[in-house]
Amino acid sequence: MLIRMKKFLSNSWPWLLTLIFGVAVFLFWKYRYPFALTYQEQFQLFLFDSDYFWSRMAEPGGFARYVAEFLVQFYNSMTIGALILAVLFMLLVYTIGKVAFVHKPCFLPVLLLWYAMGDESVLLTYAVALELAMVAVLVWRCLTPQNKVFRWGLMLVMMPLLYWLLGPLVLIVALFLTPWTLAVAALIYTVALILASAWVLPYPLLRLVLGLDYYRSPGTVPYLLVCVPLLIFLLHWLYRKGYLNWMKLAPSLAVVFILGILLIPRGFDDRKYELIEYDYLVRVKDWHGIIAKAEQKTPDLPMSVSATNLALAMTNQLGNRAFDFYQHSSEGLLPGFERNFATTQLTGEIYFWLGLVNTAQRFAFEAMEAIPNYNKSGRVVKRLAETNLINGQYDVARKYLQILEKTIFYRPWAQHILDLLGNEKAINEHPIYGTLRQYRLQEDFLFSDIELDKICGQLFMHNQKNQMAAQYLVMLPLLDRDIPRFMQYVQVVQNRIQYNPRHCQEAIAFAFMQQRQQPPRGVVSQLILQQMNEFAQAYSQNQNSPELNRFRNTVWYYLTIGK
Repeated sequence: MLIRMKKFLSNSWPWLLTLIFGVAVFLFWKYRYPFALTYQEQFQLFLFDSDYFWSRMAEPGGFARYVAEFLVQFYNSMTIGALILAVLFMLLVYTIGKVAFVHKPCFLPVLLLWYAMGDESVLLTYAVALELAMVAVLVWRCLTPQNKVFRWGLMLVMMPLLYWLLGPLVLIVALFLTPWTLAVAALIYTVALILASAWVLPYPLLRLVLGLDYYRSPGTVPYLLVCVPLLIFLLHWLYRKGYLNWMKLAPSLAVVFILGILLIPRGFDDRKYELIEYDYLVRVKDWHGIIAKAEQKTPDLPMSVSATNLALAMTNQLGNRAFDFYQHSSEGLLPGFERNFATTQLTGEIYFWLGLVNTAQRFAFEAMEAIPNYNKSGRVVKRLAETNLINGQYDVARKYLQILEKTIFYRPWAQHILDLLGNEKAINEHPIYGTLRQYRLQEDFLFSDIELDKICGQLFMHNQKNQMAAQYLVMLPLLDRDIPRFMQYVQVVQNRIQYNPRHCQEAIAFAFMQQRQQPPRGVVSQLILQQMNEFAQAYSQNQNSPELNRFRNTVWYYLTIGK
């Protein structure tokens, strides 16, 4: 019985270790960085039609790219996305181990790949191509003919085919061919193929050498992605030479475990992924989730501040809680234009919910054009369908919706919206599209970044139910520390609707204090007047007094100390 148990453990431990590794990968992506999965998905638009398939197959590495994009579309479900990555990583551990160590799991190259994927521009195409390359090596070992001439002939046919399917990672296949003379010849032959393809394909040589879709920015690849296949070959060489035979299982696993714990988190920039999470929360309209996240850690980057202010406005809390969080200027409400997908898309979301539908549509176009590898975006196409629906451009909206019908996850939504086209009553009663139809300005015009307050004023005057426009109108001059302009705008708002939140009262009290006057009775609460007097007294005695910190979330602190 004991012998059987030892035999079972001896045969099963590679599978058990690989499974444990897969569980760790799943938990990491499911619970630590789930929003990073949907971030990857929104940079592509996978379509189930022949044109899309052949467009991918018309480029080197196109098959790996097609498979990767097919998998990435399932990132819409974070659980499925995490499971896909876990299975793929387990397959890599197993196949790399078969190629480099012969029946032993190989974790180090996969750990390095995991670390490299902390760069959000590393695409799944690389991992898919690497796995296909390992499978190709294993197939070669199984099918290698004994006849020398036939073996060389098979290599001459196989390498161009694999280059077209996998891209430049086919070079690692060449390294593992046997005998070594064949490997050297295959390596030279493959390099010649890559160089020759630059003469007939509409891509720069550098992009072909580095891979068309391994990395989102064309013409660049992180050095870590180059190190992964080199590490596989190095480990294989060391094992063949006997340098790794002395390594025992327990110490090896301990080294891998410690490296994973120390290495993987360092590959993921917390600040960058914080912004990615804010972008995800805005996308799914989780306004309370954004506020809760900001309460845990005060956002201090323009994109995260803008998302927080948007969430406060959407829950009608901007006038009461804006200074509970970091503020710098009016760009915290409406950021300036940047040719960057994430920031442009977020800014477009703000304009969309304000009711500037045409501006949101323009930002959506700009966001899709800013995708570095020239992909289309399902998120953007959906937004373009919405803006054209709101504007009554049904033929254009139908064009976008018919594109989305060719997808898995956007198809149900597209079919539902197609039923709305031309149904004015249903659209006008829709809680989002009907409301934005009422908010949007009928005139189509351009405006500069220095006129954003006037645009918010026009939105408010056009429809005084637009609470977000009212909140932004009074907050824009306040964040720019322009009290006279604030007083002008707040009177316009308060003459039309009941709107007198805490920060408005604080700013009004501050404006009258500057004039050495008392505000009209009932405009500012007695509690706020008392707090302002306490602040003024503490500030006059010592501008650096720690006592002032209890007023950190007030307009007075922002206007006078501002840090």
